[in-house]
Amino acid sequence: MTRYWTNQTLEGWEKARELGYLIGSLDFIWEELLEDYYWMMRQMKKRIINYSGEFPIWLWTEKPDLRKSGHFIAGTPAVSLEVEIPSEGVLLSDFDAWHCVLNNSFLALDEVEWEAFYRNELNISKGKSWERIFDLELLRGSSWWNSEPYLQGVSGRIEISQVRKVRRFIARGRAI
Repeated sequence: MTRYWTNQTLEGWEKARELGYLIGSLDFIWEELLEDYYWMMRQMKKRIINYSGEFPIWLWTEKPDLRKSGHFIAGTPAVSLEVEIPSEGVLLSDFDAWHCVLNNSFLALDEVEWEAFYRNELNISKGKSWERIFDLELLRGSSWWNSEPYLQGVSGRIEISQVRKVRRFIARGRAI
């Protein structure tokens, strides 16, 4: 079992407690990000055994600083859940590299590759380049990406019995 953290609205947490498990919800996905979420769900289907097609639950490998803004719209009642789940049920990726998917941009490893892609001199599609967000060693060796990636994870379902700690908080700052 590996320890992760996920932040959820208080409403989402209360629903999870009623059901006995937490799953992602379409209700909390901005419409402009929906295609990106579906892309991630296809990756989850390919890479996580027993994944059943739920919307992703976003996870962090480090305890989030709830004093900072950006978790939810300011004033949102929320919880930070510390969970222990099998690592094979989590798909890890680089948070910064994920933004290539969100921005519909080629994920280049360096300036040479970036320029070659836009001159149509590479044998890799933009969509295929996005799969590099999961290849943490490749990104570590790249001149354009952090030597130590900022890790995020996704999972399809978390049983309430896997929740180890619940911390209530009110989101600070402004909308993300």
